[in-house]
Amino acid sequence: MNIETALKEAMAIEGAIGAALVDYESGMSLGALGGGPGLDLEVAGAGNTEVVRAKVRTLESLAINDSIEDILITLHGQYHLIRLLERGPARLFLYLALNRERANLALARHHLRRIETELSI
Repeated sequence: MNIETALKEAMAIEGAIGAALVDYESGMSLGALGGGPGLDLEVAGAGNTEVVRAKVRTLESLAINDSIEDILITLHGQYHLIRLLERGPARLFLYLALNRERANLALARHHLRRIETELSI
């Protein structure tokens, strides 16, 4: 599955507000879909890059020999889910913002995991 299809599938998840594929070395988005006045996906992608980098540094500092599966940020009205991709040399993550009232977090994580396995870059 290509990036465009992956983002469309992410946006089909119940409660999805916006989705992006982000390179966390550069902070640049490889693609984004959704968002709007209350959610600038370029800004969110760049900001979440800092979250991912900080967590990676923390694991290294603690000498924890494990990898991050996903990071969840909960707001009063939204979930922000960051799913790190585990393939290849590129350092990428899928970012999904969800309406908290409409989303099922467990299903959203399951769908992102499936999208990750089918994504070709």
